[in-house]
Amino acid sequence: MSVQRDVEARLLTEQERGDLEASRYPNILHVPRPELLALIKRLRADRDRAQTIGRQQQREMRGKADARGASPARDNMGTMQKAQVLAQAVKRVNKELVRRDTPEPAPSQGELARKAFDMRQATRAAQHPSAGLNSGAGMRSTPSQQRTVRMDPREIGRVSQATKVAQAKHDN
Repeated sequence: MSVQRDVEARLLTEQERGDLEASRYPNILHVPRPELLALIKRLRADRDRAQTIGRQQQREMRGKADARGASPARDNMGTMQKAQVLAQAVKRVNKELVRRDTPEPAPSQGELARKAFDMRQATRAAQHPSAGLNSGAGMRSTPSQQRTVRMDPREIGRVSQATKVAQAKHDN
């Protein structure tokens, strides 16, 4: 769940807001790598501090720890929202670092084959003229050697046997 920018402005200090803006999309692309590493270090420290304070406030609300201020904390929603906002910023910066560190993948065999085919087609088209508007008749068709009517072999055997039987009756 994301937090609106006006809520973020209320939760964060001026330094944290600057770091948060630097971690957002168009700005993060222009940040050099050394500054990005320093940014993530600051964001992690701020996030860890907010989480620690939020846990302490949670313990104070449950009565498990002594109050750090004049009275025990009654609510820690703001601190937890601050930790959430900073955690999202850390996540964005981590993603950008991974994106920058990942080399561009090598082309697959299919892509290489397609490129070779396109290059071959380009050279072939340049070497041979087209057939023109009056091309020849083309290839001659060769008739198939297979029979067009197929008979069941059992039918052939039945007819042959019937002929043998008839001949035997005639001979007797």
